[in-house]
Amino acid sequence: MECKKNANRDFCTCSYPGCGKKGLCCECLQYHLAMRQLPGCCFPPEAERQYDRSFEAFAKAWQL
Repeated sequence: MECKKNANRDFCTCSYPGCGKKGLCCECLQYHLAMRQLPGCCFPPEAERQYDRSFEAFAKAWQL
């Protein structure tokens, strides 16, 4: 399968300036899951900007 990095970058919501995985969704997901986290694209914008990618932060961000 061909990587669609350029197309993925158009939809990547990660605001971390030093992120080298923008557009590389498979690498991003593997990285965060290995650290017991979720990628920034799983969070609403205001929570994503906090850079806390933990499962707990995810649950808190989507709490109704």
